[in-house]
Parts: sequence; structure tokens; C-alpha cells
Amino acid sequence: MKPLYAFLLLITLSSAGSQQPPRSNRLAREKSPYLLQHARNPVDWYPWGEEAFAKAAKENKPIFLSIGYSTCHWCHVMERECFENEDIAAQLNRDFIAIKVDREERPDIDQIYMSYVMATTGHGGWPMSVWLTPARHPFFGGTYFPPDKFKDVLRRLSEAWHTDSKSIVDGTPAVMESFRRMNAPAAGKAPIDPQTLTAAFENYSKAFDPRRGGFGAAPKFPRPVVLNFLLRYYTQTRNQHALDMTIRTLKEMARGGIHDHLGGGFHRYSTDDRWFLPHFEKMLYDQAQLATAYVEAYQITGDEGLARVARGILDYVLRDMTSPEGFFYSAEDADSAVDAGKPKEKREGAFYVWTMKEINQQWFAFHYGVKEAGNVDKDPHGEFRGINILYEAHSIEETARQFHQPAGKIRTALAQTRALLLAARAKRPRPYRDDKAIAAWNGLMISAYAKAAAAFGEPRYARAAERAAGFALDKLREPASGRLFRRYRDGQAAVPAFLDDYAFLIKGLLDLYQTSFQTRHLRAALDLTSRMRSTFTNPDTGAFYTAPAGDPHLILRMDDGYDGAEPSGNSIAVLNLLRAAEYTDGAEMRQSASKALSAFSTRIQADPEGYPRMLAAFLFQQSKPKQIILVGPRGEAMGKMLRVLHARFLPYSIAFLIGNKEDRGFFQPHLDVVESMTAKGGLPTAYVCENYACKLPVNDPARFRELLQ
Repeated sequence: MKPLYAFLLLITLSSAGSQQPPRSNRLAREKSPYLLQHARNPVDWYPWGEEAFAKAAKENKPIFLSIGYSTCHWCHVMERECFENEDIAAQLNRDFIAIKVDREERPDIDQIYMSYVMATTGHGGWPMSVWLTPARHPFFGGTYFPPDKFKDVLRRLSEAWHTDSKSIVDGTPAVMESFRRMNAPAAGKAPIDPQTLTAAFENYSKAFDPRRGGFGAAPKFPRPVVLNFLLRYYTQTRNQHALDMTIRTLKEMARGGIHDHLGGGFHRYSTDDRWFLPHFEKMLYDQAQLATAYVEAYQITGDEGLARVARGILDYVLRDMTSPEGFFYSAEDADSAVDAGKPKEKREGAFYVWTMKEINQQWFAFHYGVKEAGNVDKDPHGEFRGINILYEAHSIEETARQFHQPAGKIRTALAQTRALLLAARAKRPRPYRDDKAIAAWNGLMISAYAKAAAAFGEPRYARAAERAAGFALDKLREPASGRLFRRYRDGQAAVPAFLDDYAFLIKGLLDLYQTSFQTRHLRAALDLTSRMRSTFTNPDTGAFYTAPAGDPHLILRMDDGYDGAEPSGNSIAVLNLLRAAEYTDGAEMRQSASKALSAFSTRIQADPEGYPRMLAAFLFQQSKPKQIILVGPRGEAMGKMLRVLHARFLPYSIAFLIGNKEDRGFFQPHLDVVESMTAKGGLPTAYVCENYACKLPVNDPARFRELLQ
């Protein structure tokens, strides 16, 4: 691979003539917001599909594959610099077949070629740029290219192809075989060693920044999958450091510029090590996972500050990221126009930043670090001169001491100023919003709202979860077959769903059941679980493929379990199976989960910190989960028992509610023990069981609280 790589870089090509491309390309027929953003490029883009591949084969041209997403800052930069450049477009159109892919619609394509780019360059990201043979085998790749370098790479690769395409084509099978072996379905059969849990915790401890929170140096990503593991590790082991790392990280993030202090929610990541200077895009999957992390940390600690941050995230999504139909939009852009009269002149973070003149309130400026000359000290690209990013530079108490005022007065004044600034900000040109629904991300958001509704006793959040679940089951699921689709936009559901779509939506439905106790959600979760297993199970290993079978254009079918910015579909599928088994006493589902865990055991033990959600699933499996069965009619008395239940963080418990004949009829065929469970003395009664062997039932909330402890 290295000789071929060097060969391609060293070859040069003399300039050739250009041709005029069409002003509207094939992407104009697509629904993807990202593809539509490129529909007016002079590049003769094709969507991924047979038309492009047939043309590449017929004309014996290499493929240029560009992958990105609609709210990606550097994708916009490369579009402006390269894909809107007439000379570069002419090169691409003459010498390559150019294909554009939305990674959010087609994570399967992105996963394959990102793995290649990571393996050959040591890093990845978007936009991703990969050159392929007509048979779709990669032979060169990278991420963002500035225009001069991009033109040079195009010349060199075109010359290499015209000079000796046979060597390139002949070299790719060996590369692909090596790549296939590296990404082959897992063959490990041994169970995970419990010591791997300790190894993961120790690795996170070594990487932890005790001053600023988070793990590692700049840039800092929230990576809530790690916080999810640490909270569960703490619950299982009572290791205080696991909790302390999580709480420190959550609080430092909440203080930083990565947190939108006016509108709620979090930006994608911080470019520095103190959570101050973010890339300003907001992704739905981050809001969902971080809201859940703050809710769970609040349940453990009772810290109202954590609850406020969670509510801020959830209220932001309700206000700005929820469609009239009830589903959740995908993302908001980092870039926006500075001036409404010049919509094409955009700047990163323009919607979110402030000058001192705009603030004009001393208490607020002190608290949020606003300075006359601006507060961005390290600004390598000169993007933030004279402007301020809001962050908590001083606490309420420090601000009160500075101005000799009561803390309560300061707190009220800050809240009033935030409301005024939020209203003023609403008049600015908004960042572009990607208005498609992704099934997987909606599943994560349903889960977040369900958990928050339970923990906070907030009906608005429960309604949001119910509406989104109803939408997903109605619009993203094919009625006759039960098959899911990944994407919905502009009245159309499309793209057969991937493993994470099934897994995350199932998780959302299971969490919603534990909030609403409506058996329709549990029934839907079990139906989708059955379809997930039949569609994605690798029969040789028991792991789950990430994509369904049937796409003839994919060169690999992968079964990845790595937990990154999002948890892997395999991790969530395993936990779902273990949870669903508790509702049905399903030995087959437990066996399926165990096989998947064993399939990943070798990878996990080699890189434990790369699989935190899989390890969280393993913790659930090892914990002897409890069943908490509440019996009795819904009403005020049952509400008191539910408040006791929902106030606690219980990651290794499964809750049931048998409130009527329908509930009993659903569970009784699966669980014989349900038949003998009744409401004692006519009052709602709790049965706390382990392996369905139950302690004495209680119907007093205080006694119930003691049992849960």
C-alpha cells in the first residue's frame, strides 16, 4: 500500500483543456439537504448509484467520492474553495466521475471509506475525499484539501491513472484483502474478562483532565458514551473517582463556550482544552446523549445545577429542533450570515457571538467573560477579532462579591439579561437547519425525553417523546412488513434503515415504556427487535452487521462495535436484548446478547476505552438485573410510587406496571409470576425481584424507597 501511495503522489500531469459543466447537476433531484447544497456546483456530481458506476466502468475513469454532511463547517469551506471553482470543476468533470454522499443518510458507505482513510493517513474527518477504481476499491484518500493542493492531487492522480491504471487496479485487491481481514466479522468466542472493566476505568482515569474535565488534550469532544460507562461503573463499584470525573466534566462543559448559555444545548466540540472555543454546529445526537448524561448525574447527586443544564438542552430541542409533525430535526449549522442583507457572506459562530457594546451590562459581562477587545485570545484564522463567546468566567458568588450585591439579585439580573439577549439574537439570520429526520437520532432523543420526563416529573417532555415515537412508528416504518427507513424529509421516507436506526429506536421505546408504562411501546420495541435480529445478525459470530444485505455496490459489510460520537449499533443492540429479555424472560435474547458480546471480546480487551457502551452492556449482564413490578390502577397513589422509582438512577433494573387487564394480558404469557401479583389492600403495590424471586411486596412509598436502596 505504501509504495502505491508514494507512486501516486510523485507522478505529475500537465494541464489540459476544460469544459463547461451544467449549472444544475443530478443532485437537484435528491432529498438530502447536503446533496441539495451541491446541486448548483459546476461539478457534474452523481449520487451514489448504478448510473455513476456504469459510467465509470464504460469510460474507464476513476471515481472521486466526496462525503460530508449539511452542517459541516469544513465541508462548506471546501465547497466554496474547490467545488464552486470553475477550473477545479473542469478537472473533475474531465478526468473523474464525481460522486457526492451524505454520511448521515448513508453511514454504511462512510464507514467503509473512513476506515480506509484512517488506516492509510492516520486521521479522518469531513469532508472526506477518496479516489476509487470503477469497481469502487479505494486507492487514495484524505479529508479537506485546500484548492491548490486539491488541484495538484487531481493532476497527479489523473496522470497516474492515464499512465498505468492497470497497476493501480491490480494493486487494490491486495489492499482490499488486507482491509477485509482487518474488518472481518469477529471470530472471538471467549467471554469478556471482567478485568476489562477495570482496565477501561484506569485508562479513562489516566486520560482525565482534573482541572478542566474531559479526557485528553485539545480538541475536546464531549463523548457522552464514556460518561455513560463511568456512571454505571460507579453504581456497580461505588468507585468515587468514576463519579467525580463525570461530574467535573459535565460542570466544566456547562461553564464553557461549548454550551449555549442563552438558548440551551451544546455545540459539537471545543477546539481548545478548556471547552471555550467551539465549532458551533449543533447535532441532535449530541443533545440527546448529553441531556441523558445530565439527567442521570442529577439522579445520582440531586444537584439542581445539572438538572438546569439538562432542561436547557431539552427546551432548546423543543423550541428549535422539533418539527410540527413531532419528529426532531438533525442539526444546525456552524456558519450563519453576519448581515441579513448579505445571506451568502457567512461566518462561523456569527449567530452566537457578541461585542461588549451589544451586551452593555456590567454584571453580565463580568460573569460571562465579555471584554471590550473581545475574549478570544487564540484566534489563528482571525475569525473572532473584537467579539466574545459567552462562558462562565466567574461564578454567581464571585460576581456578587465583585459588585457587592446579594447572590439572589445577581442571579435574577443575569436571567433577565439572558432573556433579553436571546430575544435580540432571534432577530439575527439563523444558522441553516438540517430538517431531515434520522431514525437513529430520533430514537436517542426519545430516550432523553423519556428519562427526563420521569426524573423531573415533566409532562411536556413525556409528550415530546410520545409524539416522536408515534411519528417514527407511523412514518418511518412500512406497515405491511414492519421494515424501518432511516430518513424522512419533505413527506418521503427513504433509505433502508441500518442497525443503529433499529437499535436506537428500540432503546427509545424501551425507555419510553419505563416512563409511560404503555404496553404499545414495549410491543413495538419487541417487534423491531425481532426484525433487527433477522436482518443484521451475522450467523457465524452472533455480532450484528451495521448495514442490511442487498446493496450490490458495497465492497464490505461491516460489524463495527466502536463507540465514538454516537454509540455503536452493536453496543445498544446488546443492551436492548438484555433489557427486553427481562420483560419476557427471553432466554433466546439473552443468548443472542451473549454471543455478540463474545464476538467483540478480543477487540474490547485490546482497546477497552474504545467500547464504553459495550462495556456498559456487559455490566448490565453481570449485575443480576432486578425486576420492579408495580401493580395497581394508575392514579395519584400510583403516582407517588412512580416518583420514588423515577427519582433514583437504577441502570440495572427493569420496571413493569400492571395497571389493568391489558397490561396483565401482555406480560402473563411470558412471566408466570405475574399471575399471583395483586394490589395489596387495594393500594398500588411494588414487588422488587431478582431473577423473578421477589421480596415481600410493599405499598408504602417510604418502604418502597428503602427496598430500592
